[in-house]
Amino acid sequence: MALAERLFRTKPTDQIVAEAGHGEGGELRRTMSLWQLTLFSVGATLGTGIFVILGQAVPKAGPAVVLSFVLAAITALFSALSYAELAGTIPVSGSSYSYAYATLGELVAWVCGWCLMLEYAVSVAAVAVGWGEYLNTFLEGAFGWALPASIIHGPMQGGVINLTAIAIVALATWLLLRGTSESATANTIFVYIKVAVLLFFCVVAFTAFNAGNFTPFAPLGIAGITAAASQVFFSYIGFDAASTAGEEAKNPRRDLPLAIILSLVIVTVIYVLVAVAAIGAMPWTDFDPDNTEASLALIVDLATGATWPGLIVSFGAVIAIASVVITVLYGQTRILFAMSRDGLIPKIFEKVNPRRQVPVANTLIVCLFVAVLAGFVPLGQLAEATSIGTLFAFAIVNVGVLVLRRTRPDLPRSFRTPLFPATPVLGVIFCLLLMSQLAWATWVAFLLWTGVGLVAYIIYGYGHSRLNTGSVR
Repeated sequence: MALAERLFRTKPTDQIVAEAGHGEGGELRRTMSLWQLTLFSVGATLGTGIFVILGQAVPKAGPAVVLSFVLAAITALFSALSYAELAGTIPVSGSSYSYAYATLGELVAWVCGWCLMLEYAVSVAAVAVGWGEYLNTFLEGAFGWALPASIIHGPMQGGVINLTAIAIVALATWLLLRGTSESATANTIFVYIKVAVLLFFCVVAFTAFNAGNFTPFAPLGIAGITAAASQVFFSYIGFDAASTAGEEAKNPRRDLPLAIILSLVIVTVIYVLVAVAAIGAMPWTDFDPDNTEASLALIVDLATGATWPGLIVSFGAVIAIASVVITVLYGQTRILFAMSRDGLIPKIFEKVNPRRQVPVANTLIVCLFVAVLAGFVPLGQLAEATSIGTLFAFAIVNVGVLVLRRTRPDLPRSFRTPLFPATPVLGVIFCLLLMSQLAWATWVAFLLWTGVGLVAYIIYGYGHSRLNTGSVR
């Protein structure tokens, strides 16, 4: 077989589905219900973004930031519908990596999986880095004392080691090692808490609601709305988390598509409610783009004339980060599990503990790597590069729907993307448009990361690929 044919050889969908749940030495356990899957995606999506992003977006769009959130949701919806179709057709753990393997070939799948490593591992490390800051804000307000800077900052930021970041990663590791059901239960509790905190914010903010704050509605015009939409789009990233749990869902063909769509709807409703409440309680000109972390806490404090409401909002941010760390680390381990099963990375990542029915070694390696990054490395610039990797993966999924509809129209599909082919085509276009708006430094980081990934594929992946060596299960 020619080299090009090997590089772009697709893995049969029947084979991908047949291997679902099987690892080296054991099998994953199907324990996750529709609601748990939905909250897994909500947990990964509804993080610190809304606590911070609103303060950054309002000065760009004014009261029309509400439309910016809706526009960003529509942009995410195109890709979410494509994810839903492929998740119902190929219900496995690999998410967009597995979908690319079935539709566009091994090399594209590898690049997609490599980008997902950037999206998941680096982004969760960056989120963990900020956990200590939010924890300190809460501790100072509640008890009047704070953790020393030496243990909430890494050595490149004036500290010694970011122990708080390592602590939240360690907590997530402990939960993940206990089992999928236990992790899902913990995430469900965390999601309930942070949704309750955001609803609390809305209730308090609405007590100080002033309709006059919405006039003029769009002071910065359409340009401001679209600029803010491009920014807030990244607070929607994470809706695809349910697709990484395809091999541990009780009824994946039915539940995965529903979970993806439901999570996006839930998150959108919460974002719009928070935006309306925030603008109604405080004129948009009073939002300080240099103090975004405290925007929501400041609003409820001003609305009540007290400090305790702000403490509750700060506590919500602490819980939000914990939920994101758990769900994103879970997703990373399951994608590596799928890649290992295909032979593209070492076999240790697909080993399943027969008693706990989770990939223990995989989880420990990933969490150790993330803990070291979070504890010692400032990830600001590199974390921004995760957005381009995410958009690339989204674009691949949209293209995958187009390809699979053409090559395998006979496959059973529990969900079909509506308005085909317009929906996936628009999904690709919107992803490319958002990618084009990213800074050149982000593109450089992305291209360098991709180049390193291609070298890794040449050195290891190509020669060990089970599809190319014929050692498929």
